[in-house]
Amino acid sequence: MSFSATTKNELSRIDPEKKCCKLAEIAGFVRICGTIKLSGGKLTVILLTENPAVARHLKKLIKNYFGVHAALVIVKTAILKKNHYYKLVIDAENAEQILRETGILMIREGCNYISDGIYSGLLRKKCCRRAYLRGVFLGAGTISDPEKAYHLEIVCNSEILCNDLKKLINSFGLNAKSVKRKNSHVVYIKEAEQIIDFLNILGAHSHLLNFENIRIMKELRNKTNRINNCDSANLDKTINASLRQVRDIRLIEQTRGLSSLSEKLQEAAKLRLGNPEASLSELAEMINPPIGKSGLNHRYKKIEEIAERIRFAQKTI
Repeated sequence: MSFSATTKNELSRIDPEKKCCKLAEIAGFVRICGTIKLSGGKLTVILLTENPAVARHLKKLIKNYFGVHAALVIVKTAILKKNHYYKLVIDAENAEQILRETGILMIREGCNYISDGIYSGLLRKKCCRRAYLRGVFLGAGTISDPEKAYHLEIVCNSEILCNDLKKLINSFGLNAKSVKRKNSHVVYIKEAEQIIDFLNILGAHSHLLNFENIRIMKELRNKTNRINNCDSANLDKTINASLRQVRDIRLIEQTRGLSSLSEKLQEAAKLRLGNPEASLSELAEMINPPIGKSGLNHRYKKIEEIAERIRFAQKTI
């Protein structure tokens, strides 16, 4: 089961205590994934979901708040390439009341119209804003497996709804963004910490902890890999520098002899020949009295210059 599905299962177990929060959660779900059917001058509301736990939860919420028994139908289809999805049907006798109370069916100049955005009258309290977002996520939210990527999104069917939803999410101090994708508008969050905050807003505390644990483990693995890569790069750098210094010292030894070098350069040359695998820091500590890493590196630079002069002289002969 996907991370999205198990997150929705957890959220479906939350039973809002306040009536205002029950209405807000219903409104969020109906607003984001409800379909209105008009037949014979009468309205019917159809709610679709692929998650059985979500279907049961919404059916219970609607019954508790409105006293309405929404018919639950399991539909199998090959068109959507799914085994089945769940359809809640609210009949014409109750549909209009639900649409009006959820702020979807409105009146303007004596005429009914379907609103595109979020009815602000449902969002006066912070608890209701949380419940509304929970309903929206249950209806059209998805969240990637944090082992693979950090991405949470909610697909909206209008630009107005998309902008209202983004504004609502960001009222909690988040930084949700939006993008148009074909005929839909998408509100999304990509930062791991903000996804964790959003899960906390919804009340998915178990999945919040799971997400956080995965994030921490990924960061530790990445940090370990960076350290290993850095150590490997430093080791390669040390080996290459050592090989170059040994090559220069052998050239001087074979052409002029190490005795041609100053006492300090001879000491550095013999240390390198005797300890080809050692780093500059380790060699610097072997000198008596010890010197700094930069001081020893300066000596090898002098040796390199002498070796380069010898190579140049050999080429001109």
